[in-house]
Amino acid sequence: SECKCRRPPGTEIYRETSDNDVDNDVNMNGSRISVFEVDGKEHRVYCQNLCLLAKLFLDHKNLYYDVDPFFFYIITEVDALGAHIVGYFSKEKHSAEDYNLACILTFPQFQKCGYGKFIISLSYELSKREGKAGSPEKPLSDL
Repeated sequence: SECKCRRPPGTEIYRETSDNDVDNDVNMNGSRISVFEVDGKEHRVYCQNLCLLAKLFLDHKNLYYDVDPFFFYIITEVDALGAHIVGYFSKEKHSAEDYNLACILTFPQFQKCGYGKFIISLSYELSKREGKAGSPEKPLSDL
């Protein structure tokens, strides 16, 4: 049977808006950008599968089973068919070091499109809203 899901689980926390045309928010590919916050504890299998998929592209990726202590922020391009994932980052719910980003991945077909910069900027904006300085875990991934 066909899957009826057309977007990631979790809460949509960001939708790109355009000053020019609010009703037709599109990026250069003709799609809108949306970001979803997914709790690793509430959507364990989805987040584990996301980590396993990321492991195909990141040599050092080792988190894929213990996703409970993380939030996952899924960046998508939205069109008439649904929300299509272009990348994500994960963040510890409670970081002793105030890290604002644990793992970051932009899928290869979307690299060099500005999504990596967008993801890093988003992680800092979320930290500011929490009243924390925050910095990414070191080292950052190659991709």
